[in-house]
Amino acid sequence: MGAAVELRQLEYFVAVAEELGLRRAAERLETAEEAVGRQIDRLEGELGLRLFDRGKPPRHVRLTAAGERLLPEARAALAAAERVRETAAGIVGGTEGLVRLGTSRAFADRVYRALGALAERRPRLRVRLERAPQEGRLAAVRSGTFDAALVRTVCRAEGVALYPVWTEPLLAALPAGHPLAALDEPHPAQLARLPLRLAPRETNPALHDLVTSAVPDWTPGPPFTTLQATLDALAAAAEPSWTVFHPAGALPRDRRLVVRPLKAPRVPVSLAVRPDRLTPAVRALLEALTATAEPPRGPAGHPGAVPPVPAPRTAGAASG
Repeated sequence: MGAAVELRQLEYFVAVAEELGLRRAAERLETAEEAVGRQIDRLEGELGLRLFDRGKPPRHVRLTAAGERLLPEARAALAAAERVRETAAGIVGGTEGLVRLGTSRAFADRVYRALGALAERRPRLRVRLERAPQEGRLAAVRSGTFDAALVRTVCRAEGVALYPVWTEPLLAALPAGHPLAALDEPHPAQLARLPLRLAPRETNPALHDLVTSAVPDWTPGPPFTTLQATLDALAAAAEPSWTVFHPAGALPRDRRLVVRPLKAPRVPVSLAVRPDRLTPAVRALLEALTATAEPPRGPAGHPGAVPPVPAPRTAGAASG
C-alpha cells in the first residue's frame, strides 16, 4: 500500500460515492470527469483496494464493500482537515490559539480581570500563565519560551518591545498613630523628614532609584531587611519611621500600621513582547490588559489609571 494519500483524492472519493457517478462528481467538484477518474485510480493504487465497481457506461459506479467501509473514515479525515484550516485561520486572526504569558502574583487581580474580559470576546483564545522572576520573564520572552510578559518599572530592555498597560502607586507603611497616617494619599515630599527604611540599591535598584529621585532629601532610617521583617520592626519601634514597597498580595493586618498609596511616583507596568512575536493573539491580550478597569478603591489604595494602547518603548539597555 502506498503512503501518499492526498486530501484531494479523499475529497474526490467522497464526491463520487455520494453522487454515484463520475460525471455528477466532476460537476460538483468543478473539474473534468477524466481528472476525477484519474484521482480515483491513484487512490485505489495507493490503498491497494478497489473502492468502486464500474458499470456500463463506466461513469456509473457503485461502492465496493471496501469502499463502504472507508467512506466514513474519508469523511472524518476531510472534516478533521477542515477543522485544522479553521483553527489556523483563527490563530492568524487572533480569535483562538494559545498565549504563554509570563507574570507574577503581584499582578494577579489585574490579570484575572483582563482574562475574564478577553474570554467573553474571544472564548477560543487561551492564555497560559507562567510564573517567573522578572529577569527570567524577560529572558523567556527573548528566547521565545514566553510569548509576552508583564514587567514592572522597566523602561528599556534589550531585544524586546515594551507596551505600557497600566501604572500603579507605591505603597507606604507608617505607624498608625503618626499624623501623616491620616492622609489618604501622602506625597513623598511630606514624608521626607520621617526616617525611611528603604531597600538597599543592590537589592532592588529600580525601586531604590524611583524613591530617591522622588524624595531627593529623604531621611535615612533603620536598615531594610525583608518586607515582612521591616514591617514588624516598624510597628514595634519606639521611634516612628516608614517604608515603601510595590503592591503585592495581601497587605499587613497589623493595627499598629497603616498602608497608604503614595500620590507619586507612579510605577509603570508594561507588556514585554519580542518585536517579531506581536501576533494578533498577543495584541488582543495587550488590548484586554490595557482596557481593564481599575478595581474599586479600598483602604489600601488603588492602582493607577489605564492608558490607551500606546506604541512600544524603544529597546535599549536593560533597566530595573
